Amino acid sequence: MKNNNNKIEKKLRREAFSKNWKLFKQSRLGMVGLYIVFFFFILTILQPILFITGFWNEAVYHPVVGYDDLTSDFIVVDCPKEYPTEKYQSRTDCPARNEVNIKTLFYNTAEVGDTIELNLQPAPPSRRHILGTDSLGRDVFSQIMEGSQVAFLLGILSATLGVGISTLLGTIAAFYGGRIDAYLMRQSDLVLMLPTLPLLFIISAFAELKIWHLAVVLGTIGGLGGSVITIKSQALQVKVKPFVDSARITGGSNMKILFSHVLPNVAPLALLFMVFSVTGAIASESVLSFLGLLNIEMSWGLMIYLAQVEGFIFSGMKYWWLILPAGLSVTFLTGGFYLVGRGLDEVFNPRLRKR
Repeated sequence: MKNNNNKIEKKLRREAFSKNWKLFKQSRLGMVGLYIVFFFFILTILQPILFITGFWNEAVYHPVVGYDDLTSDFIVVDCPKEYPTEKYQSRTDCPARNEVNIKTLFYNTAEVGDTIELNLQPAPPSRRHILGTDSLGRDVFSQIMEGSQVAFLLGILSATLGVGISTLLGTIAAFYGGRIDAYLMRQSDLVLMLPTLPLLFIISAFAELKIWHLAVVLGTIGGLGGSVITIKSQALQVKVKPFVDSARITGGSNMKILFSHVLPNVAPLALLFMVFSVTGAIASESVLSFLGLLNIEMSWGLMIYLAQVEGFIFSGMKYWWLILPAGLSVTFLTGGFYLVGRGLDEVFNPRLRKR
């Protein structure tokens, strides 16, 4: 009898998943977001595969300690002191990319007009490095893939922890009410009053935050915040359903009813909050890395931070591969998770579906 019940439950779950998947596919925004997230997930698993198979040499393509000694021929020029001049009238910079100012050559006997071979870092995109290299000779595309691993790890861990805390607290507040409800609601109000980013700045000033620490901090702050109130409102609707009353009449304990009937019915809303929480976690990490407040080897925010510290961020589009890939990665991945959340919202909220 028990085996038959298990088979029926599995069949019902498969049917429910199939139905929800059909509803999700009707959302264009949701599908676009899913494709974006899937693309970055491929980047996440691609880098280890390239290293394991030997297609990439870690000494060259490692995102942190890799180095490629790229050189190129440069023409020695004598840049004028004032601009514009007749020779450099159309120039916006001096020297040009394939030229070197003779005044910057130390311990070199070259003269104006000579062609010399110099180290080319940061190197522009090429067949060997499709997104170029940074000023230390590290492959930018490998750094992007490393950053995607950090983003997924941080986002999923912090979102799972935060949603788990908020779902449990919100359901308990709705189920038991009274002083427990009042305490949890005031706690959520207090957390909502605290500005998240300044709080993270203060925490990072007193503690050396790593990716695991940041996931716990973001998950805890998110789990104690406003999502508790929303989960509670959903749990209150489930609490008065006839099947909950039936379970109570048949002798079900409070813990049995809470974990077997109430929590499973607020899980869809919790999943929705989880997807939206990932975007905030990725954005927070990027901000902290950009400000140099996070102890991490490589991330998208750190890539932008290094470009800014080394002055490349103020060079316009001359060194675009040091800025745009990381910035667009943060934008697209957070946007992708947001669009997935929009699609799930249409699945779980019948009022948003197309008639």
